[in-house]
Amino acid sequence: MRLENMPKIETLRSYPWGTADRLSQLLALGATARPDPRREGFYEIESDSEVYYVHISPLNGRVLLIGIWQKPADPCHAEPAHQAA
Repeated sequence: MRLENMPKIETLRSYPWGTADRLSQLLALGATARPDPRREGFYEIESDSEVYYVHISPLNGRVLLIGIWQKPADPCHAEPAHQAA
């Protein structure tokens, strides 16, 4: 997903400093986004380490950051477990 002329990102909570800026950069660069199949206008935006849950208003394009969580480790790229001898 790529949004040009990025509107200000609004948040529902107090997130750590820089969170909205990171999301804005992701959207400007064309981050991977998955639409929420249960809710129109809601998306999961992925970075390398985090997932942002947002609503993008179809009326004005406003972005509302609803939640953020750590992206689960990819088991395909995980280091193999070491076995004791």
